[in-house]
Amino acid sequence: MAKTITKANFESDVLQAEGRVLVDFWATWCAPCRRQAGAIDELAAEGYQVGKIDVDQEPDLAGTFEVMSIPTLIVFEGGKEVKRFVGLQSKAVLEAALKE
Repeated sequence: MAKTITKANFESDVLQAEGRVLVDFWATWCAPCRRQAGAIDELAAEGYQVGKIDVDQEPDLAGTFEVMSIPTLIVFEGGKEVKRFVGLQSKAVLEAALKE
């Protein structure tokens, strides 16, 4: 299961993390977000660093990264955004972004 990311743990779990971290900006009412959850959870179960940010619970984080549509998936490395996807993505696409 992907880790829940909040303002309280964002810096330590995303910005200061070793390697790449995939962050899924989502909401409970978003049907495509619910469909995306399967791939996100599979990647987390396989050992990739994956976190989820509920945009309704963390609007400041969504605003900081100018998330206008969900799902938005951002790959961070070294504290910086290195790749962004908007809309439903396949597990293979996300896994490739984490391995780059």
